[in-house]
Amino acid sequence: MKKTPRTCVTPAGTFRYGVHRPAFTVANLRPEDKLAVLGQLPDGTPVDNAVNFPAGAVREEAADWIYEVPNPFPFRGATFIARSWAETKVDHPERIALPGPPAVSMHQTLKIWLGPDLNHGQRTSLFADLPHPVRMALAANSTDPEDLIVLADQACHLLFDRSSGRPIGLRYRQDREGRVEPDIHDHAIFEVLVNNPHLPDDFKQAMVLRPGVQGASEVVGEWREGESHVFEYLRRNSYIPWGHHAANLADDAIRYRIDDLSALDLAGLRHLYYQRSFCRLAEGLNLAGPEPRRMISPEELETLRRKVVKALAKAAPEGLPFDRTLWGWNFGFDCAANGYRMHASHQMIHQQFALLPASLTASHSGPHPEGEEVMQPYGCGDLIHDFITEYAAQTGSSFFNDYHAAITGNTRLDGRTDRESSLIVYSDGIVILFVPKAQTSQWELQLMPVRPVGNILEADLETRQSLDRGMLIAMQTLTGLGARMITTIEYPKRFGAKTDQRLLYSFLPKLPYAPGAFSEAQLRFVCGHYPEDFARSCRNKLTVYRRETTD
Repeated sequence: MKKTPRTCVTPAGTFRYGVHRPAFTVANLRPEDKLAVLGQLPDGTPVDNAVNFPAGAVREEAADWIYEVPNPFPFRGATFIARSWAETKVDHPERIALPGPPAVSMHQTLKIWLGPDLNHGQRTSLFADLPHPVRMALAANSTDPEDLIVLADQACHLLFDRSSGRPIGLRYRQDREGRVEPDIHDHAIFEVLVNNPHLPDDFKQAMVLRPGVQGASEVVGEWREGESHVFEYLRRNSYIPWGHHAANLADDAIRYRIDDLSALDLAGLRHLYYQRSFCRLAEGLNLAGPEPRRMISPEELETLRRKVVKALAKAAPEGLPFDRTLWGWNFGFDCAANGYRMHASHQMIHQQFALLPASLTASHSGPHPEGEEVMQPYGCGDLIHDFITEYAAQTGSSFFNDYHAAITGNTRLDGRTDRESSLIVYSDGIVILFVPKAQTSQWELQLMPVRPVGNILEADLETRQSLDRGMLIAMQTLTGLGARMITTIEYPKRFGAKTDQRLLYSFLPKLPYAPGAFSEAQLRFVCGHYPEDFARSCRNKLTVYRRETTD
């Protein structure tokens, strides 16, 4: 049998996948029956468990079909789609949606229970007496600012303006080493509160948004245009080696929801990423950098990018100290009542980015060959590089050309020709936003340039603007369907790598009842709809969103 790459993409520019049609017999090895009455119907007819204890072998003549779709990129596993689940959405793509969160108010509940005359002191005392998991749940889910104000005052020591009674800051204290820190009594509830959009804005500013309140991270960049304002913070002692940067919406541009995020806001977040990356690359190539203490305009940044590209073409391959980008976006936050964090903290919309070193000196836990050994630090884009190199060697074809052809020429997974088959949600001729044939999140979307642009350094100003626009559309579409927590990651090509690898962004919502378990740990992703129907649902939502925002 000819060996083929473990991917759903073929050199013919099509998708391939398997269909399981299970039929089987299972020997009955049970020694005893444990028959019991489970209950009864409304008319008194008993309901028992006899069906659970067959006398002989169990024969399944025709179990549910399961579609197995290898991921386009083998390192991301495979997706399994149950036909019976997916068929319920074929004619009803509107079912692919989540309801909005309900209104929650403990204050209103207390009024119902104990009467409207309950005073502020009594309500505050009742809140303090609630079990901690209940207060955690309220901090995360209450939509009543009055609830959140009481919880905030109990979680930390706030300072208030005497005349207005509104918060103006936090009280600070010194720890045993003499370091100054905010006086927070309950860190868990504090963190959940400051991620709740319904906490009043002046409480957000006093507790978490004002520069410096989260610590000593230096502000090393800034974007300001119109009502858009973004700070770039440096995270020196980072879990990402060599530090990383965070672009945060500023305290005077409060953005907790995607509906509040403008195209200009997203342009600012991304501009700081482009600016920092290009400036650090220019420094690594001994090019003159920008003047200090000012933001580079998008046009100036494009000029700098071209200089870096030109210098990189002349530089020795090993001459660049940092040769890849790392970029990611955790949108949304949740924390269970028992303290398990459901998604990363965000405190407003922000994005993180860094440059990764080209090489690293290896250490060994035992005897090893003499001489210095160099290892390559991890970057997720390298996994794509390794795969497409193998794909080209095995097929003699370009993976991304084949992938793009398969996306644009897609036919339905279920083979039907009387329903929509397109996987593309949005395209402007420069980028495409599409549903991958094998989704690693039930609602995954991907964004990719149409032509071979492998990283942000290869992306000119027009392409970068198109990527930013597509990114905002993806987030608007997913949150419009009800997604509240979305992780977005970038798969970039190494600077100077001689492949046709394309820059790829993956948008991965976290859905209720599907936080990840043993299947996902094996890279076996279970899906309840056909990808074509999810694409249709996204297009419908995008059309409605645009109509609503235009009106």
